[in-house]
Amino acid sequence: MDPTKSELEAKLAHDGPHHQRRWQVWVAGAVVVGAGPSGLAVAACLKVRGIPSLILDRADCLGSLWRVRTYDRLRLHLPKQFCQLPFLPFPSHFPTYLTRDHFISYLDSYANHFHLRPTLGQAVVEAWFDNTLRLWRVRTSVLQKTAIPSPTDRSYTTTECTAGVPGTGTLKELEYLCRWLVVATGENTEPHEPEFEGRGEFVGPVFHSSEYRSGKEFEGKKVLVVGCGNSGMEVALDLCDHNAMASLVVRHSVHVLPQQMLGTSTFGLLTSLLKWFPVKLVDRFLLVMSRLMLGDTAQLGLTRPSAGPLEYKAISGKTPVLDIGTVAKIRAGDIKVYPEIRRLARQGVEFLDGRKENFDTIILATGYKSNVPSWLKDTNMLSEKDGHPVKPFTEGWKGENGLYGVGFTKVGLLGASVDAMRVAEDIERVWKTGAK
Repeated sequence: MDPTKSELEAKLAHDGPHHQRRWQVWVAGAVVVGAGPSGLAVAACLKVRGIPSLILDRADCLGSLWRVRTYDRLRLHLPKQFCQLPFLPFPSHFPTYLTRDHFISYLDSYANHFHLRPTLGQAVVEAWFDNTLRLWRVRTSVLQKTAIPSPTDRSYTTTECTAGVPGTGTLKELEYLCRWLVVATGENTEPHEPEFEGRGEFVGPVFHSSEYRSGKEFEGKKVLVVGCGNSGMEVALDLCDHNAMASLVVRHSVHVLPQQMLGTSTFGLLTSLLKWFPVKLVDRFLLVMSRLMLGDTAQLGLTRPSAGPLEYKAISGKTPVLDIGTVAKIRAGDIKVYPEIRRLARQGVEFLDGRKENFDTIILATGYKSNVPSWLKDTNMLSEKDGHPVKPFTEGWKGENGLYGVGFTKVGLLGASVDAMRVAEDIERVWKTGAK
């Protein structure tokens, strides 16, 4: 049974003065940290089962990663049927491969459809399980000037937002108490920027791809993109399409696959094949088809790992790149490929193979990292090193004492949706027992 208000007050009275200074709020259902696709998905799944939740996010809009940190030409690399959230398909008139704006529109519609009102502008500073109360305590910093959406406001029309706590008002602390805590901040919370020798010497701009918007700003300039994942490859292509002189740093071996094979999406095809054939056989098929369609990518500086695409994904967590035209640009010489950077100089870059080249700008398409280890305390569900689940996909969504994780599957939106439904089903079992 849930504790009564008087029971909570009696137990909290024994806490030190540090805790007594905070405003404390009891949440009857789950606290969900993150108002992106993962957080919205799990909140909707809970709502369908009649379980309340409170969504917290440090940004001042929902889906801030998609609104603030994505470039203009972004399209989802998987067909829309593999990207939709539970209980609400994409509109039929949406294209197969959604644009950034299509997906943002969908997130707004999703929140409105399920009447989800995230509490925005609250950054979670610390969360821990109180063994005395047998509850989770979630401490946030909130700006007093931050506007909290009214429960009667049924529409989201925000098109811009900031990625942190907005404004410069006075911070105050709130503390939420709940039986269930769902970490839904996902794998891509903070931009990851590797260190480079001589970075301080380089006179041009060096910035993360989360700040990149369009190649129009770089027409006629020499731009080096560091990183050859889906984002790095697409940014290089976008630069090339806007008449910039683009180059690409390929630091590691990488599997590049055509986005479509045999008239259908590669992802959909391999999903079907895996129902009938073992991973090694499907990998062999993917490599043969890729060689026929893309040629020998090693000759272009895109060497493949020794393990096949699916096997390598399982070992390393690195997703194969789905090519949307970058390989053809590399083959034509429009995009140059370089190995890892040795050091930066005043106007140029020295690479591991000894080549030196001047560049106007360097864009770091080097991915993101989770910030969960900085605020989630005393739990063995998520790694302190990278904030990802210790257990593999299909098992990493559940921790101890009512702790859950959604959006850490390394298999995209589909994996987040699967975990969201599992979390809601698990909480429902306890919820029904408590109700009785």
